[in-house]
Amino acid sequence: MRSRWEQNEGVSTRGRLTGHPPPPHPGPSPSGTLEQESASAGLRLDFHEAPSVPQSNRDYLEHITSIGPRTTGSPENEILTVHYLLEQIKLIEAQSNSLHKISVDVQRPTGSFSIDFLGGFTSYYDNITNVVVKLEPRDGAQHAVLANCHFDSVANSPGASDDAVSCSVMLEVLRVLSTSSEALHHAVIFLFNGAEENVLQASHGFITQHPWASLVRAFINLEAAGVGGKELVFQTGPENPWLVQAYVSAAKHPFASVVAQEVFQSGIIPSDTDFRIYRDFGNIPGIDLAFIENGYIYHTKYDTADRILTDSIQRAGDNILAVLKYLATSDMLASSSKYQHGNMVFFDVLGLFVIAYPSRVGSIINYMVVMAVVLYLGRKLLHPKYKTATYTKDFFCGLGITLISWFTSLVTVLIIAVFISLIGQSLSWYNHFYVSVCLYGTAAVAKIIFIHTLAKRFYYVNASGQYLGEVFFDVSLFVHCGFLTALTYRGLCSAFISAVWVAFPLLTKLCVQKDLKQHGAGGKYIAFYLLGMFIPYLYALYLIWAVFEMFTPILGRSGSEIPPDVVLASILAGCTIILSSYFINFIYLAKSTKRTMLSLTLVCTVTFLLVCSGTFFPYSSSSASPKPKRVFLQHTTRTFHDLDGNVAKRDSGVWINGFDYTGMSHITPHIPEINDTVRADCEENAPLCGFPWYLPVHFLIRKNWYLPAPEVSPREPAHFRLVSKEQTPWDSIKLTFEATGPSHMSFYVRTHKGATLSQWSLGNGTPVTSKGGDYFVFYSHGLQASTWHFWIEVQVLEEQPEGMVTVAIAAHYFSGEDKRSSQLDALREKFPDWTFPSAWVCTYNLFVF
Repeated sequence: MRSRWEQNEGVSTRGRLTGHPPPPHPGPSPSGTLEQESASAGLRLDFHEAPSVPQSNRDYLEHITSIGPRTTGSPENEILTVHYLLEQIKLIEAQSNSLHKISVDVQRPTGSFSIDFLGGFTSYYDNITNVVVKLEPRDGAQHAVLANCHFDSVANSPGASDDAVSCSVMLEVLRVLSTSSEALHHAVIFLFNGAEENVLQASHGFITQHPWASLVRAFINLEAAGVGGKELVFQTGPENPWLVQAYVSAAKHPFASVVAQEVFQSGIIPSDTDFRIYRDFGNIPGIDLAFIENGYIYHTKYDTADRILTDSIQRAGDNILAVLKYLATSDMLASSSKYQHGNMVFFDVLGLFVIAYPSRVGSIINYMVVMAVVLYLGRKLLHPKYKTATYTKDFFCGLGITLISWFTSLVTVLIIAVFISLIGQSLSWYNHFYVSVCLYGTAAVAKIIFIHTLAKRFYYVNASGQYLGEVFFDVSLFVHCGFLTALTYRGLCSAFISAVWVAFPLLTKLCVQKDLKQHGAGGKYIAFYLLGMFIPYLYALYLIWAVFEMFTPILGRSGSEIPPDVVLASILAGCTIILSSYFINFIYLAKSTKRTMLSLTLVCTVTFLLVCSGTFFPYSSSSASPKPKRVFLQHTTRTFHDLDGNVAKRDSGVWINGFDYTGMSHITPHIPEINDTVRADCEENAPLCGFPWYLPVHFLIRKNWYLPAPEVSPREPAHFRLVSKEQTPWDSIKLTFEATGPSHMSFYVRTHKGATLSQWSLGNGTPVTSKGGDYFVFYSHGLQASTWHFWIEVQVLEEQPEGMVTVAIAAHYFSGEDKRSSQLDALREKFPDWTFPSAWVCTYNLFVF
């Protein structure tokens, strides 16, 4: 019996897979398609040039990244990378164990969907590419676990971490599993998807159209939010706690946190992964993993293979192989729906092992801890001894003082952060994180100590330090208990952190209480107290490290509307409040806090003055650790048509977007022509201000610059026209359009007063608005795509002289010669080496109907 490679020169099509229906848009076989497409792109492919043995993880990674940026629709993505993957899969199959069977499919799906990510928009894709491999027992399998990576990259980035390294790991895992002498119970499907950066399109094409999708019972998605380091499990489920248990049981180097899951799913981070597609459109549970370290160079030219350590690749490979193997031999996979009951609390302990338990068990534990605190404090409040010592009064006064100290501490750092932002010195800590600690951290601590020192000196004049230390310990315990109750009541799994911050201090207090009564707050008491608090503080610092590792780089690409200093100052103040809570009592035990206050104030003041003077430059071009400023440059020609179809306005320029809060303040000294005199004006009557947004992020970036430049003239210009306009029986106007153009286009719609967009041929048929009320459609295609046909229906309630709807289409040239212009190249060369200017050509045409 011939293998599927032998049937079709190493590749099979969906139409030629036994028992599979033909694709929605039949075409030539993938090998023929590759040969034809490569010929049209001026490339030469030879399926017989492959090495005789499969390559290693790093070889895979280096080869894929050496192809260069791999945007969807480019020959680099659709031909060269696909060809390389198929080559390696063929070699792996040749060496596979006879126990296993490997099937390969190149899928070219077309479809559309709507999603509420980035404020809401609709996505349409045509003839994009998936390379799908199914490894199964020789006699077949009815169920499968899916492993997903994406081989495409953002424009102008080699995409080593995002996501070539994951595809390299998957190739190696495929090789190891296929050569294993251990039989699998279920199939493992490896999806190498070619359009994830196009807002998750390829995964949607697979899960909604591919015949193998019906076999999938669980998935593992491999992603990146940084470059190298540990891969964090930051999403699981929904529900299906058995999946977390599988990771706990199998992973060799665990790194997981339900805190990351709840933060990510809250929408605070403007990002998403294929996890959402499999969850929402496939109703399949899964595990989402991502590299999080060194996010400063994520999605930049610095995301190269040499920056990913071999240890990181090996670690990820060990984990993925172990978890996939566990799932592929698990009895639970076949009937996974039976185990869908509730969420899991899970967290790793310093990367050594993972603690996981059902959330309902977590709630019971949390409320038991709350009851212990209630009994502990209730005994004190009701005990006659404490009544005579006015304990109740001192307790509630102490609670008020503590809350005031925390509130004033937060206000203080926010005032500093706002001032720093207003004088144009935002992000001074971006390249020197210690600056934020010295500025905001010291200010927060100093303010807390200052308030309590005043309380000690002027309010608790005659009270003993030992008594006050006990009062303020109880106050901190009470506050943390309040947080624990609130978080548990809201059903948040991350409430376990508050449980740790209540249970361990309470146990410590009960253990040292006898020694405190007998010997006072001496050295022995302090030593035992610190030892008992070691676990919550160690875990808190471990968690805080992960938070700053992830969030600090994100603040350098969070747009022009969110002051990053305010965000970071708030996080640092919150961390300071938590870490200082059980040490407030030492302020009342100490003889004097003067030296501490002076030292903190001096450090804060000196840092503040240095920041104000611009000493700390935010960015770095260091080859060892670059921290670039991200800038988008779009050389665009805009054409605005009136209701009669005549050109009302036409202009051309380089549209400039800085992706952080500092705007162009650091760029202007190097490129004087980019200043506030060329700030972009919003076209009030045009959707999304009349600019060629690639994604609907206009609500995050409202400071733009438009530098006049000559018109662009792509060799393959985009074409857009109204095919028909007709009245429907239900009294709406149906407008049918057709468009052709580059691999990436954006379509925008704004209805006029008295008109509404009732339905369209995109997504599920119901129009989805983006933030601001306009409609945004993201379109992309692979090679050899057909003309894009679509229609919209407008319900007109009252006639308006200026028409019923405004539409616009932008064509983005991300690859080939059309992506460049001499003016764009000249401008890009002027940017300093600590920037990452991502540049391309685009056209924009607006019409009124």
